[in-house]
Amino acid sequence: MTDDRPATDGRPAPDDRPATDGRPAAGQDPAWWRRAVVYQVYPRSFADSNGDGIGDLPGLLSRLDYLASLGVDAVWISPFYRSPQDDNGYDISDYQDVDPVFGTLADVDALIAGLHERGMKLIIDVVLNHTSDEHPWFTESRSSTDSPKRDWYWWRPARDGLPPGSPGAEPTNWRSFFSPSAWQLDEATGEYYLHLFSVRQPDLNWENPEVRRALYGMLRWWLDRGVDGFRMDVINMVSKRLPLRDGPPRPGGDGYGDGWASFISGPRIHEFLRELHAEVIAGRDEALLTVGEMPGVSLADAAAFTDPASAEVDMVFQFEHVELDRDPGDRLAARPLRLTSLKASLARWQAGLAAGWNSLYFGNHDQPRAVSRYGSDGPAHREASAKLLATVLHLHRGTPYVYQGEELGMTNYPFASADELADIESRHYYRQAVDAGQDPAQALAALRRRSRDNARTPMQWDASPHAGFTTGTPWLPVNPNYPGINAAAQAGDPDSVLSYYRRLIALRHDLPVVAEGDFTLLLPGDERIWAFTRRLGPTELLVVANLSDGPAEADIPAGRDWAAAELLLSNYPPPAAATFVLRAWEARVYRHSGRTPPPVG
Repeated sequence: MTDDRPATDGRPAPDDRPATDGRPAAGQDPAWWRRAVVYQVYPRSFADSNGDGIGDLPGLLSRLDYLASLGVDAVWISPFYRSPQDDNGYDISDYQDVDPVFGTLADVDALIAGLHERGMKLIIDVVLNHTSDEHPWFTESRSSTDSPKRDWYWWRPARDGLPPGSPGAEPTNWRSFFSPSAWQLDEATGEYYLHLFSVRQPDLNWENPEVRRALYGMLRWWLDRGVDGFRMDVINMVSKRLPLRDGPPRPGGDGYGDGWASFISGPRIHEFLRELHAEVIAGRDEALLTVGEMPGVSLADAAAFTDPASAEVDMVFQFEHVELDRDPGDRLAARPLRLTSLKASLARWQAGLAAGWNSLYFGNHDQPRAVSRYGSDGPAHREASAKLLATVLHLHRGTPYVYQGEELGMTNYPFASADELADIESRHYYRQAVDAGQDPAQALAALRRRSRDNARTPMQWDASPHAGFTTGTPWLPVNPNYPGINAAAQAGDPDSVLSYYRRLIALRHDLPVVAEGDFTLLLPGDERIWAFTRRLGPTELLVVANLSDGPAEADIPAGRDWAAAELLLSNYPPPAAATFVLRAWEARVYRHSGRTPPPVG
């Protein structure tokens, strides 16, 4: 459905939105996102208003004061569009309508107005690489080989000499992320269509300018409605390398190849993103944000994507740091993570994007819970490690993203059976592993650590049944630890993880050095201590953290001078003596200001 109604009457104009709770007047600054903190909402799991067990837009509307009290500047919401929900909304059948499970377009208008009234912005998630197979564009495209929209998607005949549907007849040997082959035979026309993800998510053909014009028109429609920017799903996959060719064989001898080089940051990607910016973003009065999710992006490409002179995107989501603990041949299998590798990765992107801009994240809807992955989620250290992880992340240079529940220290779910899994990727992995002869218990253990469902269990609001998420039966089970980990229990506790996040977010708004200061990594070879400085003019911060279950000493350069500096923030009571022996999962932030800072090495 297309709806040309104007945005809600009475909504404040973008440049007139008041700042609240110490937040900068972001709407008046085209680069407001440099000082901002963004909160991601996965609507299916955030808050349910009608008791059907699925989160919705009215539920989100009822929690806007909670987000305002946290101090965030913008809300990024995962897809709420009309969809068959094969991939929980990332398979879109109508970009300009709301799926009834989430609400209506009027609810979106109310959300935009409610956020703006509270000094926050709305960033919507758009999927531009593929649609649902139920989208009218694809329905028309598959109707005939002569369809005017045939070239809107990637259609190819069977491989020369092989009948359609026979083994190996697919146009290329690429493996899909969510199924064996990236090609699906359409029996009616005898040709295959490309789907890098689910068989129900056919890839759009960006080589066709009509496709790009249609997508740009849709994006402008949402901006006219009042949204403040876009998070663009797997946007660096829209340019394919022509002609489409086989990739190198994958390990395991299953007959499929790795097509990565043919669709990651292809030859026209910079051209396409510059065109998108010119057609959609440029010349508008609003202060907008564009962030591109880019699997496999190189640092050199990311620097070009985010260079202000290139006018492509404001920042990218890169994956280097969240792939360090994954087996290259089995993305859900674990391998040991070295702290030296993690902090070196983040530091490398700090240096490489010094002229551009970083996005900062440990968790999102596609990643397991950060405190279970990088911290210590048992009762002894969960709170301290959740605060520590927030400290080291938010004090890097870039825009931090808080995934819903991260500010409470929510943990992974203790999945006891594969029947509890809802995620399409996790179900595919489990079937594939078991079919290959893996012990089902071993496959489930891997998913307990890595499944995307860990991030998608319902938000834990209070200690009432189903954590206050719904009055019905939740679509995904609530983590059984919700009676002790929930927003209501933490809201009035000054020592809670939630209260700590509020203080941390306030630092970014209050201290320019947090947003704009230079970054210098200290102690790069230490496997327990993560330490770095931030410097802007005469103000310098030292961040030092102990990522271990026992005390650890940090050999900080000029440590005696730093120990006498102002302790700006800590997740423990102040130390009894001026020492850098840190307690288990302790994080501290020190400040020198108003004078020439001491040397760091």
